[in-house]
Order: sequence, then structure tokens, then C-alpha cells
Amino acid sequence: MSIATKTGDDGTTGLMFGRRVSKTHSRVQAYGTLDELNTALGMVRAFCEVPAIGERVLVVQKNLIPIMGELAVSEEDLQRYIDKGRTIIGPDLAEELTAQIVDLEKNHKITYAGWATPGATKGSACLDVARTTCRRAERALVSLRESGFEVSPHILRYVNRLSDLCWLWARWTETLTGAVGDADSA
Repeated sequence: MSIATKTGDDGTTGLMFGRRVSKTHSRVQAYGTLDELNTALGMVRAFCEVPAIGERVLVVQKNLIPIMGELAVSEEDLQRYIDKGRTIIGPDLAEELTAQIVDLEKNHKITYAGWATPGATKGSACLDVARTTCRRAERALVSLRESGFEVSPHILRYVNRLSDLCWLWARWTETLTGAVGDADSA
């Protein structure tokens, strides 16, 4: 089967289990922005100067797949999704990110003062792109919820925590490489 199915030529896309919605549907915006985040995180892995961050980012990328999957299922098909053995996101993923944040803040020297200016290293710049994409994904998730659709609070928590972690990873990268970017301490 070709990647060019032509089924989206009319401006619609398929959710899991075949339901069709507009490509501008808030659900598509939400999981589409998470897909962009996954790509930005791929850039982090390609350019980050700190191997430990790249390893952690790969775990996050793998976690984003079931998150996008859960978001790509309409409420009417959620039980079918569960019955097929698909993953429903629980609180453990956000807790793992929180533990990493606590560890970084407690056990690693991270130098920054005020608002960081992205771009001190390739890796930290990629992390800042991932962070801002993550924040956009978070806004898309909130918009989806506010438009009346179910959004797991565990997914919202995970994405919120991930943006914080990307910021810390960027600053940690700058600290470890000695390339701390310009900062505005005002």
C-alpha cells in the first residue's frame, strides 16, 4: 500500500478505527503538534552534546507514540482501543519526568540567571525548540479539552512536565559544555 492514499485530498484525515475528521479538527491539532514535538526531540538526539540527555529523550519519544495514539481515538472508539490492548496513559509517565526534574535540580549544578537566550549550543537550541513546541502542544491539548473533548489529565501533566524538563536539559547542556547563553536577569 502506498503512503499516498489520497483519502485526505478532501481536507479530512482518519482517526483510529476509520472515523474521518477535518484536518483542522482540534484533536488533529493536538496530536499533530505532539508529532512535531517528537520530530524536534529527534533533532535533540541528533545534535545534543550530552549523551545522557539523548538517551532520556529517546524514552520520551517512545512515550509520545501511545500518547498520540490515545489522542487519535474518538470517545466513541475508546473502549475498542482499550479492548485491542492499546496503552492508556497513567500518572506514572509524568511522575518519571518529575523525578528527573527533582534529580537535576538537586544533584546537578545548572548555571543560569533569569531568562535564558536560546542558542548557546546546537543541543540546547534544539532543546529550546522542543520546549516551545511542547508548550504549543500543551495549548492545543487545553483547546481540545475546552472544545468539549476528553483529554486525560495524565497527558496534560506529562506534556507540562516535559516542557519544564526540556528547559532544564537545555540549561544543563549549556552548563556542562561551558557555553552558558546570554541571560536577562531582570
